[in-house]
Amino acid sequence: MSTTAVRPSFLLVHGAWHRSTCWAPLQDALAADGWQSHTVDLPSSGPQRTPTAGMLDDAEEIAAHLRRIEGPVVVVGHSYAGAPVTQGAADLPHVAHLVYLTAYMPAEDESLRSIHGGAPREEDLSGLAPLVFADPRTALYGDVPDDVAEQAMARLVDQSRRSFQQPVTRVAWRTVPSTYVICEDDQALPPSLQAKMSAHATHVKRLGTGHCPFLSAPADLAKLLGRIAEAAVAD
Repeated sequence: MSTTAVRPSFLLVHGAWHRSTCWAPLQDALAADGWQSHTVDLPSSGPQRTPTAGMLDDAEEIAAHLRRIEGPVVVVGHSYAGAPVTQGAADLPHVAHLVYLTAYMPAEDESLRSIHGGAPREEDLSGLAPLVFADPRTALYGDVPDDVAEQAMARLVDQSRRSFQQPVTRVAWRTVPSTYVICEDDQALPPSLQAKMSAHATHVKRLGTGHCPFLSAPADLAKLLGRIAEAAVAD
């Protein structure tokens, strides 16, 4: 990074059934490396939220947080968060880079449901979405230490159905450089689907982790994100 470049900060955006507390180990690792990070709680996740909140509400929340952050920002979206990040980070000039961390990377008019080959259904526009994994411990946290995984499982929250149904209408990655991070041992979002979506990205990196490297390998992920951020402002 050049001596005149402004060091960016990170906005970390959690995935479905999670809250911003999931980022704590990564935030500690980023801070140890000298990076500032911010988080956001999405309206579609959590018991205190309305079950009618959808992807567009999440995108507005992300955009509102980004507008409050000064200087260049690298936005990191995990899993589901790739969709509202794609929508919410569009047309904001200080967004320097997008990182899709084993995340959905939709094009115009795509939703999570359509990416998986499903058609929208009226009954899915209200209410809560159950966890779709028969064994969430293995799917989400297969390589996470037992004590950390137990805490993460205890913190899982409700998720609105609408969040998976609403298609994106604006696509930030068409104008903002991006990196897709494929997690090669992911048991929740198949690496083959990650690889397909990563074709949209400017750069592709790989981690030999499961679905949540911010819990299984936070120091390694922090190093990778630091390199991505340095390259983003050096360009």
